[in-house]
Amino acid sequence: MSNQQVQLNIRFTAKPGKKDEFRKELSSLIEEMSSEKSFISAIVSDDLDQPDVLVIYETWQGTRESWLAEEFTKPYRKNYEGTLGNLIVDRSISWLEPKAEWGSQITKV
Repeated sequence: MSNQQVQLNIRFTAKPGKKDEFRKELSSLIEEMSSEKSFISAIVSDDLDQPDVLVIYETWQGTRESWLAEEFTKPYRKNYEGTLGNLIVDRSISWLEPKAEWGSQITKV
C-alpha cells in the first residue's frame, strides 16, 4: 500500500428541513466506509454560519485516482448517491494532499 494520502473536503447544502435526514444517511455511509482498508479518518462538522451546510473531511490512504477506482465504485456508495437528490441541493468536493500537520498524527507528514 502506498504511503500517499488523499483528503476529501466535501461541503453539502441540505434541502430545507432535510439536514437531519441527510446526516443519518451520511452517518450510515461513514459506518460502511470506515471498515475499508484504506480508510484513515472522517470528521463531520456543521457550518456555524450556514445552518443547512454540513462538511465532511475524510483522509484516505492512496491517491485521488486509487480512491476513485477502488472506493467510489463500492455498492454501498451507489445506494448512498441515489438518496442525495432528495436530501441536498449542492455538493462541492475539494481533493487535497496533506503536506504538514500539527496537533495530531493522522497524516504523519
